[in-house]
Amino acid sequence: MPDIHVSAAVIVDDADRVLVVRKHGTVRFMQPGGKPEPGESAAETLIRELHEELGVLLVESDLRPLGRFISAAANEPGHRVVADAFSASIDPASVSVQAELAELRWITPDDVATLPLAPLSVEHLLPLAWPALAR
Repeated sequence: MPDIHVSAAVIVDDADRVLVVRKHGTVRFMQPGGKPEPGESAAETLIRELHEELGVLLVESDLRPLGRFISAAANEPGHRVVADAFSASIDPASVSVQAELAELRWITPDDVATLPLAPLSVEHLLPLAWPALAR
C-alpha cells in the first residue's frame, strides 16, 4: 500500500472538545493538518497547514509531539496515511475555515458514533484526546 505522509494536530479546547475539519469534496472529518512541502519538518508542515487552513499562527514551541501513527487513508483508496501528530492549544474563537476546507467542527465523544470520521482520527488521534475511547 502506498504511504501518504502528513502532519496532524490534536487540538482540545477548555470544554474538552476536539477540532476536526472536512475538506471540499470529501465526506469524512479529520484532524487539521496536511502533507509536507519539500524540505519541511513535520512541525513546520503543521504550522504552515494550520495557518493556511484555519488562519492560526503558531510556532514550534506551541506544538507537543504525540508520535507517529498509521491508518488507512480516508480519501485515497488503497493508500495508508503515516501521520506525525502533535497537540496544540488554540482559542476556538480564533479559527475560521480557509483554503481547501469546507467545514470545521468542535466535537465531543458523543459525536464519534454519528459523525463520518477518518480512520486515523478514530483509531489513534481521538483516543489521545479522550482516553476513554481507546480500544
